[in-house]
Amino acid sequence: MALLAAPMLVEGGHTVTSVIRKGDQVADIEETGAVARVSDVEHLDDDATRELIRGNDAIIFAAGAGGGSRERTYAVDRDAAVRLMDAAVAEGVNRFVMVSYVGAGRDNVPQDNPFHAYADAKAQADEHLRGTSLNWTILGPGQLTLDEGTSKIEYGDHVTEGKTSRANVAELAVGAVGRTDLGGVTINFRDGNIAIWEAMESLSRRADRAPVAPLREGTID
Repeated sequence: MALLAAPMLVEGGHTVTSVIRKGDQVADIEETGAVARVSDVEHLDDDATRELIRGNDAIIFAAGAGGGSRERTYAVDRDAAVRLMDAAVAEGVNRFVMVSYVGAGRDNVPQDNPFHAYADAKAQADEHLRGTSLNWTILGPGQLTLDEGTSKIEYGDHVTEGKTSRANVAELAVGAVGRTDLGGVTINFRDGNIAIWEAMESLSRRADRAPVAPLREGTID
């Protein structure tokens, strides 16, 4: 998803830093127009995390352990995310878009289920974000697919499952990060028939705050 979002952000006038774990991913990142930063957020301490995001205006958190061990899932999807949130508060990086999933905080997954660690880690990370002073937006897509993007979604609290193309997630993340008027909003969504721009406009009108002009240019980590 992040690889799809980077060129959209660059085209929109943003300076983008893509944080990656492996050096062999650098070429793919640079092809998008973003700056590649090799750094493993799983193992950074608080000071290194603050240095990583310093000077940026916004963060899109799309990292994930990608399955595997329970310990690594918590280390990336919860602990690294929380460190980045706390670092963002400390460094004044006020805008934070979290890519979560549609069932976070609602799924009651048994502890002996392999999915429990991911569901629990995402729920805890989202809850921590809601408790910060950041201007945050949480994206809750359904099951991710490699289908071609349609720029159309179905959204709302009634969405508890379904499929969502990574391209649609990327487009919504790109649109949302520049809109501080979507602060404090959780968007549960799946592929559907409502244009993404229309969904953002509707959600902005529902938000209990005065609209703020969209952020047109900036630096995004």
